[in-house]
Amino acid sequence: MIIQICVGSSCHLKGSPEIVELLQKSVEEYSLTDEVTLAGSFCIGKCNRVGVTVQVDDDIHTGITKENFREFFKENVLDIINAERG
Repeated sequence: MIIQICVGSSCHLKGSPEIVELLQKSVEEYSLTDEVTLAGSFCIGKCNRVGVTVQVDDDIHTGITKENFREFFKENVLDIINAERG
């Protein structure tokens, strides 16, 4: 799984450094370092008024904030990886 976090100027101002940190900690916490690649990306082209844009494989998610991060991570990373594992 490849997760790209927008680090363009708009997302940077909306908290991308914090989202990067949360993703790094969560990937380590759940021992996913062999299954998840984190990457920065300049503008993904889906700017939102609130939050950061994150692309998980081919799916683009907008509005990711510290407040909704856990739900985002569970639904779009953990649940998918667990389904792939069977």
